[in-house]
Amino acid sequence: MNTRRQFLLTAPLGLLVAASACRKGAPPADSQATPTTAGAPPTFGTGVGSGPEVAPATFAEAEKLMQITMTPAERQQAADSWRQSLAPYLERRTGPRKLQITDTDAPATLWNPMLPGLAPPPASDRFVRSKADGAPMPSSDDAIAFSPVTQLSRWIESRQLTSERLTNIYLNRIERLDSKIRSIITLTRDHALARAKSADAEIAAGKYRGPLHGIPYGVKDLLDTKDIPTTYGAEPFRNRVPSADSAVVRRLNDAGAVLLAKLSLGALALNDIWFGGQTMNPWLLEEGASGSSAGPGAATAAALVAFSIGSETGGSIVSPAMRCGVTGLRPTFGRVARTGAMTLCWSLDKLGPMTRTVEDAMLVLHAISGPDAGDPSSVPSRLDFDAAAPVAGLKVGYIAQWMKENPATDVDRAAMETIKKLKMELKEVTLPDWPYGSLNPILFAEGAASFEELALNNKLGELKVQVKDAWPNLFRQARFLSAVDFIQADRLRRKVALEMARIFKEVDLLLVPSLRDEQLTITNFTGHPSLTLRAGFVEVSEARSDWAPDPANPLPKFNPPRRVPHGITILGRLFDDGLVGQAGLALEREFGVAKEKPAGF
Repeated sequence: MNTRRQFLLTAPLGLLVAASACRKGAPPADSQATPTTAGAPPTFGTGVGSGPEVAPATFAEAEKLMQITMTPAERQQAADSWRQSLAPYLERRTGPRKLQITDTDAPATLWNPMLPGLAPPPASDRFVRSKADGAPMPSSDDAIAFSPVTQLSRWIESRQLTSERLTNIYLNRIERLDSKIRSIITLTRDHALARAKSADAEIAAGKYRGPLHGIPYGVKDLLDTKDIPTTYGAEPFRNRVPSADSAVVRRLNDAGAVLLAKLSLGALALNDIWFGGQTMNPWLLEEGASGSSAGPGAATAAALVAFSIGSETGGSIVSPAMRCGVTGLRPTFGRVARTGAMTLCWSLDKLGPMTRTVEDAMLVLHAISGPDAGDPSSVPSRLDFDAAAPVAGLKVGYIAQWMKENPATDVDRAAMETIKKLKMELKEVTLPDWPYGSLNPILFAEGAASFEELALNNKLGELKVQVKDAWPNLFRQARFLSAVDFIQADRLRRKVALEMARIFKEVDLLLVPSLRDEQLTITNFTGHPSLTLRAGFVEVSEARSDWAPDPANPLPKFNPPRRVPHGITILGRLFDDGLVGQAGLALEREFGVAKEKPAGF
């Protein structure tokens, strides 16, 4: 089973009795009774009461879920006092709902990955591109389309290539090829051509904005775009049209980039099925592209866009980057502002580039980095990147057991030899044998809170996929999460972050199998930067899926096996994204596999 889906299925779900006992629209209650004696303080459990009556049997059944045991007397006491002692504080559900919590209201508690005592992020803001190599522009439109942004930008800057021509090249490819992979939700043809013509006019007038000027791109359809639908890939939102651009789209607009398409995502950022169908892997059309950044992964791999923006909460950049053979950069939590992006989890969501080369990813990251007032978790940060910087002497950590067993492959193990060939130093590191899946109640609780209205208004049933490992079931179950378990998971999160800080005092970087369950969970919760890049190829005899196995619908099998790309993942210190990019660029050059294209595209 895909590891990201596995942790969603196996993560422990503590359950809160409260949710089963409350209903929307119950009468209001005064949770603090008026003192009968002057100067007497208010007390808990003396209010009028809210919600429906509950019986001791309600608690007896809930104990099986909570894994606690109460005596008959304790159950009776809980049942008799529930409506006065706890239900009145659940005004969001018991009513009268005097306050509407909007999509832009973030929690008061913010996750800050920079724990006290950690070394500060890079002090410099230095970005050095690779030098122009003077490569001639190909005559073939397809060859132009697959060229990296680093090269496309040189041709546009020197006016060998116009933005309008490049935009039309991608539009033509979309018309011919997207039906194979279903990566596009909304095509912004007229908008793109208008911006391309404007970019050409500016460049002709000597107003060159930088390496993204005139470059066509796509964004995962959870980033708001002014007057252009932003659907979250989900049926309840397919007619949603924002009135303003998200911070990332605004920054790309300022860089002169050309928005070409809103790209698919699994509904509400889970897996690769949206209301228009399943997005497929260009390298293996019989399998999904993986999710939830399925559209960015597939469209970038198929050269339907020059680059794209994805998002990750628990593997949504890493997994489709692996599957589709592209570069996925998940920045340090807080580096890229999420203002105007769909919230799944306030303390976990990150936005990052998906590209065909490592340097392209760094170019895009440079353009979209920075805080915004609309995202209280975003912070000022520096990006120190030099495409020509030496990597010899860097210490690269690895966990020996992880590299010996699935999902690690011979490609991962060969990367260790390449690291040594580049004169970087390999160093074995260890992590405690802890139940890292116990962090996931945070993910489920935040996700269910973000989409509470769908649950309370019975709209989760409108989503296309209703299997056990899809959001509808998980969000319904999450209504029963224990607040106590949430706090315990939050305490564990800090301990895990301290362990990662310890490791990064020993090494500069970490090499990990991209889809190792523990690493996806740990690093998404700690917020460390992650770079996934193609390192070679493997053979598969069965299509892969994000979804739990379904015996009624077996996955396609292949004889002989099919050849597909395989990527490695490099992790770095918090806010040291530039060093991760430098090491990734050196490895990419040594691997020499980035230029191979999927057949038929």
